[in-house]
Amino acid sequence: MHKRTKALDIKPKVKQRVWERDNYQCIVCGSPYAMPNAHYIARSHSGLGIEQNIVTLCQVCHHNYDNTADRGIYKDRIRDYLMEQYPDWDEDELIYRK
Repeated sequence: MHKRTKALDIKPKVKQRVWERDNYQCIVCGSPYAMPNAHYIARSHSGLGIEQNIVTLCQVCHHNYDNTADRGIYKDRIRDYLMEQYPDWDEDELIYRK
């Protein structure tokens, strides 16, 4: 496995901490039918698999975030949530760099 692939992957330990941080529910709609596997900065854009870049979303919200014209609305909501959780949060630190 390449270093980049490892860095972007979400490890089970990270998923567990995110799941707990997000109170076991989608951070957008509150659905308990959610998973801690959504990257704020997408893997395709070298988004790291770290707590500060991962949130819990239900299938509907995750789809809407990834595939609809409402992406900007979801991105703003997720960014605001992550900034609340991590006062020193910085988007530049969420990207894999060689």
